[in-house]
Amino acid sequence: MRNFNKITLENGLRIITAPKPDSLTVTVLVLVEAGSKYETKEINGISHFLEHMCFKGTKKRPRSIDINSEFDGIGAVNNAFTGHEYTGYYAVAEPRHFDKILDLVSDIYLNSVLPEKEIDKERGVIIEEINMYEDLLKRKVQELFTGLLYGDQPAGWDIAGRKEVIKKLSRNDFLKYRDEHYLAQATIIAAAGNIPEQAVEKIKKIFGGVKIGDKIGKIKTIEKQKKPEVMTRFKKTSQAHLVLGVRAFDIFDERRHAVNVLADILGGSMSSRLFQKIREEMGAAYYVGVDADLYTDHGYLAAFAGVDNKKIIEVIEAILEEFKKMAVQKVAEKELQKAKDHLTGTMMISLETADALANFYGGQELMTKEILTPKELAVKIQAVKAEEIQAVAKDIFQNNKLNLAIIGPFKDKERFEKILTLR
Repeated sequence: MRNFNKITLENGLRIITAPKPDSLTVTVLVLVEAGSKYETKEINGISHFLEHMCFKGTKKRPRSIDINSEFDGIGAVNNAFTGHEYTGYYAVAEPRHFDKILDLVSDIYLNSVLPEKEIDKERGVIIEEINMYEDLLKRKVQELFTGLLYGDQPAGWDIAGRKEVIKKLSRNDFLKYRDEHYLAQATIIAAAGNIPEQAVEKIKKIFGGVKIGDKIGKIKTIEKQKKPEVMTRFKKTSQAHLVLGVRAFDIFDERRHAVNVLADILGGSMSSRLFQKIREEMGAAYYVGVDADLYTDHGYLAAFAGVDNKKIIEVIEAILEEFKKMAVQKVAEKELQKAKDHLTGTMMISLETADALANFYGGQELMTKEILTPKELAVKIQAVKAEEIQAVAKDIFQNNKLNLAIIGPFKDKERFEKILTLR
């Protein structure tokens, strides 16, 4: 039994409903295929900036305070987010306020007027957000890592953009970008939780007239690497932040479930290999983990940690050693089953909320246009075999796919280049 429903309107807009009648909340989420990978260098950061501007006033609610007061007046939680592949706008509220949050979220998405004076003010907000990220080293090192991997192309750019671009973007730039991307066929409405019986009809009435247009596509990501690469950013810090990872493959690859299990074995939990090695045995880090990030035309697996400056070489060598082990030794059945159960268990727990359900179904539709239920996805994860994990490890853990980004009190990157090898 599939516990969601999807319909496609004549204009190409997709509506996904995921009813959960016993939920105490309801969520309306709008997703659009407009993220940093749809940008050019001249407008890098516009997807994120536009997300901010959509809250600055609509025809019906001309000021941001008008929008925020209505959300606050019903006790709703609302926000928006921008990624590489898409932008999202959402609100969560008690079920009795479904009509109100649908009206508000749709108004923000469809009718924002993008006032000139607000654009000028919001530039300062965006620039301060960029400044904030510069000081959040745990996050900043992730941006350095993707920049190292992909260089001067959309996949390697920061989602928030560059200050010099933010300072120049005009209202016409926003209008043009919205006209090129905020189109019916690129839009998904996901409603989840305790939704009313007439939810679909209400959504149709509001979004049925969204315009169709020629959607501007993404620039294909180019993978290019011949040897291990290192990027260091000097900063006087009490601990070094590092990301050490490899190029992998895109989200459509049949090995995607195996690489997610592989990442969990390496660093997905407190009993994972790298957590036990680096934190529990070496006492060298507080946070340590591994993620597999897969997108529509590229992907990577990366270990990350905040490390004692004096132990950074030891930590890098420990990560490399675990990478090598995955390629030469099949994971034991007990450890494999633990990782699979951890992935499926945490997924089920995370999907208890209405907003998580909306993101789960809407995100799959936007990224792959193939939707699995949680139970169907759990079956895929549980079917992963040790041989598949070893085969993936052999493919991705190679010198010509290896990358290391570090922020810390280090000026000489040669010391890291000397040890960065899987042979």
